[in-house]
Amino acid sequence: MSMRQPVYHAATESAAPMSFHTEDRLASWHIAIAVIALAFGMTLGFFQGLEHAGMDIYPALKPFIQSYYQGLTLHGVLNVLVWTTFFICGFLIYVTTRSLRTNLVGPKIAWLTLVLMIVGLVMAAVPILTNSATVLFTFYPPMKADPFFYIGLTLVVIGTWLVTLNLTLTWRAWRARNPVEKTPLAAFMSLVTMAMWSIASVGIAIEMLVIVIPMAVGLTEFSNPVLARTLFWFTGHPIVYFWLLPAYISWYTMVPRQAGGKLFSDPMARVSFLLFLVLSTPLGLHHQVSDPGILPVFKAIHAVVTFGVFFPSLMTFFNVVASLENSGRHNGGKGLFGWIFRLPWKDPIVTGQILAMWLFVFGGIGGLINASYQLNQAVHNTAWIAGHFHLTVGSAVTLTFMAVTYWLVPNLSGRELFSIGMARWQVWIWFIGMIVFSNNLHRLGLMDVPRRTALGSAPYILPEWRIYLPWVALGGALLFISGVLYILNLAFTLWGSPRAAPIPMPMARAISGPDHAPAIVDRWRPWLAVAAVLILVAYLPVFVQILLTSASNAPGLRVW
Repeated sequence: MSMRQPVYHAATESAAPMSFHTEDRLASWHIAIAVIALAFGMTLGFFQGLEHAGMDIYPALKPFIQSYYQGLTLHGVLNVLVWTTFFICGFLIYVTTRSLRTNLVGPKIAWLTLVLMIVGLVMAAVPILTNSATVLFTFYPPMKADPFFYIGLTLVVIGTWLVTLNLTLTWRAWRARNPVEKTPLAAFMSLVTMAMWSIASVGIAIEMLVIVIPMAVGLTEFSNPVLARTLFWFTGHPIVYFWLLPAYISWYTMVPRQAGGKLFSDPMARVSFLLFLVLSTPLGLHHQVSDPGILPVFKAIHAVVTFGVFFPSLMTFFNVVASLENSGRHNGGKGLFGWIFRLPWKDPIVTGQILAMWLFVFGGIGGLINASYQLNQAVHNTAWIAGHFHLTVGSAVTLTFMAVTYWLVPNLSGRELFSIGMARWQVWIWFIGMIVFSNNLHRLGLMDVPRRTALGSAPYILPEWRIYLPWVALGGALLFISGVLYILNLAFTLWGSPRAAPIPMPMARAISGPDHAPAIVDRWRPWLAVAAVLILVAYLPVFVQILLTSASNAPGLRVW
């Protein structure tokens, strides 16, 4: 395979005889903004790793970055919120329209939505850059930021709702023309993802509009931290699935084809996504097991639901691994494990996503520990959580999105990927760097090292902590190197590679196809109704109890 040959070897369906020019431009803008945010965010993450190793570099960064905590806020907002949200919106616009083989019904709405999200991004970014919103990406009251920070983030959330509306209207137009067909799997999964997010994001929208923005603009002097945190985590855990489900879309509908085989079960994939729709939201209190003001029985109920949402993750694991085995055996793999060695390990698109899956196995296991009512007490607010978080959004999500762009960006730009070799090195360096980085954060968490803390300058560092902190910096350095390779490869693709014909979106056929799925899995109202009922059961008593027993008596304050 030539170093400048497009990274795609599996047979594809013939391209649709219609133009997706508008959709491609929209996807390109979203993904470009996402990648730029990732570039800056990972640089700041690298600085934080150096700080953990005792290298106080922040005086040299002034006047651009005033402190470790301003850098941490930028890192969190750029990597956790901007990189993921913009990439997902662009990717799902591309996937849904290509899967349905139809154009967006509201292209003007889509462009206005993008403008709204960019305006919101700028409004939120300026206060962070001027050190007026150093509140981290969780922005817990009573910490108070410049109101434009909150208003900007709210506009981005509203933008995602408009994306949901546009995709839904596009699907309904397709349904009117195809009344008896099952919704194509990739489009079905995209719609489930956006529907789940639109429901879950109501919590953070209420927090912004009712508590945080009024406090920031001076309409109210006090806030209710318990209520605000509960509204935040109403959204805060489901957002993990907002990040993960687009990665699952690629694992389910594209990777099997790119690896040379078929998806194991289309009906099982649909059921797993519907279970995520139903179970992702009514579980946020497992993030608040140490919070006062909430009855233990409510926390226990949410912990049980958290274990329940692990079930569709297990279904995903089984289905995706079975699909990979089909691919390996189709490529000539024999014996119990021979299929593993027949997967296309030289293809960074496939390899990157398999490595992301492998890292996520450990992230899922750690998630069960975090959700356990008693075990959580040992790891809550320690570096363990940061290690876990980087295995999920930093590995399963980010490494998958990186691998996806190795076929998506060449397709959108009409240019060959600059270097397959660079892409191969990049995904493996990220994998190794994350193992070093996350493993040592988990170790430090078990030693009670706090998270969200400038450890390099903390006066209470124990000698045994100093053994592992440099390893965190080393892992962060490897991640940074991998990220630089990724950015350079995409930049050289856009400005240095020869033109090439567009590559059709890879869509895997299924051994057990959509015709095997019962009609109920392609109907929305029953599942949305069940999701609403579970949310009411899980949260209505909680909010009633908080409103009756906790007071809005915490004055807003700035900590920088």
